[in-house]
Amino acid sequence: MSEHKTDFPQFYITTAQPCPYLPGRLERKLFTHLSHGRSGKLIDRLLKGGFRRSQNIAYTPYCDGCTACVPVRIVVNEFEQKRSFKRVQQSNQDLNVSRCGAVPTSEQYSLFRTYIDNRHGDGGMADMTVLDYAMMIEGSVVNTFLTEYRAPAHSLPEDCDLYEDSDERQLIAVALCDRLSDGLSMVYSFFDPAVSSRSLGTHMILEHVEFARQLGLPYVYLGYWIQGSAKMAYKSRFGPQEFLTSDGWMRG
Repeated sequence: MSEHKTDFPQFYITTAQPCPYLPGRLERKLFTHLSHGRSGKLIDRLLKGGFRRSQNIAYTPYCDGCTACVPVRIVVNEFEQKRSFKRVQQSNQDLNVSRCGAVPTSEQYSLFRTYIDNRHGDGGMADMTVLDYAMMIEGSVVNTFLTEYRAPAHSLPEDCDLYEDSDERQLIAVALCDRLSDGLSMVYSFFDPAVSSRSLGTHMILEHVEFARQLGLPYVYLGYWIQGSAKMAYKSRFGPQEFLTSDGWMRG
């Protein structure tokens, strides 16, 4: 009698939908449900093997005739600190950085809505409610944490209506991240567009590279780099990188 492997995940394929990154193409995803009953090692292998996590789903592109989406990760110990990166870090040296558990707050959601409405109003997250946001943060079966970035109120633009006239530090950016056995996987990040001069998207990646270094973790996972997509072109700036190929992770 054969033994039934109850821990082995069941995979499903989505129907074809318009690709949000490459006009004129269709995308499909291969996905599986994650649960607390699954082996932590199994989930870790999925996420290190090119799958991305969204709430309790692990997915990877499964598109007909297209391999544009390539998983990438930064090699932490060899990270190249460019002059432009140093300028970004200098402009954000006044920020307070704090790690916290995957617990959503109304302050985070207010910032999230400001970011989505200004940057991605026609995207898949445009209709996310506060409950949807809470599920995005809390729906994790792995070691997940948030990083909050706060700036002195006096350093913010006067027309930034999200903040009151206060001496308290104000939340201007948040990063949601999974800790894997060999690195940090950046799941999602958002920031206040009113302080775009700070290049907070870049700063959050740089700050997580340094955090991974402190933890002794060799990689920071950035998700997919997509050839031909201007939205994903920024990821190639952070190197050296490794790309996941049919032969495993290879240096780019």
